[in-house]
Amino acid sequence: MILDAKATNMRDRVIRDEIHRDIFVPAHIAKLIDTREFQRLRNVQQLATCHYVFPAATHNRFSHSLGAYHLARVLCEHLCEVQPGIITDEDAELVSIAALLHDIGHPPFSHLLETDKVFATFHDHEDWGKMMLESEETEIGIAIREVLGEKRTARLFALYSGRAEYDGEPIAPFLKEIVSSQLDVDRMDYMIRDQANSGAQIGGFDSARVIRALRVGDNGHLYAMQWGLPAIEAYLVTRYHLYNQVYFHKVNQLTQEYLVRVLSRARELANNGKLSLSESLHNMLCNENLSVKEYVRLTDADINGVLMDWADHDDEVLSGYARRLVSRRDYHKSIRIGELTAEMSSVVIPKLLPIVEEAGFSDADIITASIRKKGYMPYSQGIVLEDGRDVVESSPLIQSLTLSSEQALIFIPEEVRDKCERVAREVIKPSQSRLPTS
Repeated sequence: MILDAKATNMRDRVIRDEIHRDIFVPAHIAKLIDTREFQRLRNVQQLATCHYVFPAATHNRFSHSLGAYHLARVLCEHLCEVQPGIITDEDAELVSIAALLHDIGHPPFSHLLETDKVFATFHDHEDWGKMMLESEETEIGIAIREVLGEKRTARLFALYSGRAEYDGEPIAPFLKEIVSSQLDVDRMDYMIRDQANSGAQIGGFDSARVIRALRVGDNGHLYAMQWGLPAIEAYLVTRYHLYNQVYFHKVNQLTQEYLVRVLSRARELANNGKLSLSESLHNMLCNENLSVKEYVRLTDADINGVLMDWADHDDEVLSGYARRLVSRRDYHKSIRIGELTAEMSSVVIPKLLPIVEEAGFSDADIITASIRKKGYMPYSQGIVLEDGRDVVESSPLIQSLTLSSEQALIFIPEEVRDKCERVAREVIKPSQSRLPTS
């Protein structure tokens, strides 16, 4: 049973959001928001190091989670209106809560630090989130059971995992698809929010029209009405441009590498007794038995607070990466070769190392990054129209977005870039290179 606000002496809330304006939060849902684990998301940046390129891109997982929650409520209300009885009030609430809590397990700097290069105890954010919610020691774990009760909490976990039923009661697949699919409230919110905060001028899409076009088919899956195809095209084009112009921006890729490398180096030095760490950072970098309670204490602030000190450290590798992040200067420059593949880079890099070392730099000054463009993936939880066909079959525009590619980036000190590019040109066939001649 849904918790009654009057019975629990709690108050409903309206939260002002820069994207969706007013977000209504019933009192019992506010109880989930007012927990240490959810409030922690205020201090977990949505786009990691993207603010080094787009200064206003400093929004956090907290606002995004509220936005996903709002869109889930809107979508559920829409489905109830156009298909009465398709979803119960109880399941509509579970879906909204699932959207609210979908990112609760993110580490500092979000996906960027979701790696064993940084964490001595590695789990992905979904696993950490599950552990938080299942724990009887976390505030969110206690609150979710108080709000939902044990049975509905278990049904929520079953929904998260994509199970077809719980306790003999079916769980329609569209319930999870609202939160996780190629056309879900998570993607809709972060695309709108990331575009707004980055300032990227890439057209955008009408989320309200996308939502109005959605229906539930006889098979229990979401589909879109044919008249909604232009809005879906705009949605997928926006996603394409966001990846190309924002997420895959070369400076964003470089600063991501700086941050991962500085933390990896810090772990190495700490394990060798050459660097003192705070309790939180030690837990992140060196504790091989990191508990949930220790994990939820980690935020971006733990890292931002030490970069200034590390920039002056005696270790040149540690200080080199940290100094670039805190000063925003002396950045490595990318070798200007278009469509450079990982195979090509493996051939090129050994030829560049002597040049870099001769100029007084080290192998740590050759930095690589890989960009994997997956495109739209039809038939893999694709977006289906009312006639049963994937949108790619009805849209040449979407068809053009299905191509996948992989590109390698090589960053080296600016002082040797021109020389390194000449060598790279000699190694790589001219037909494979778009290296400028001037």
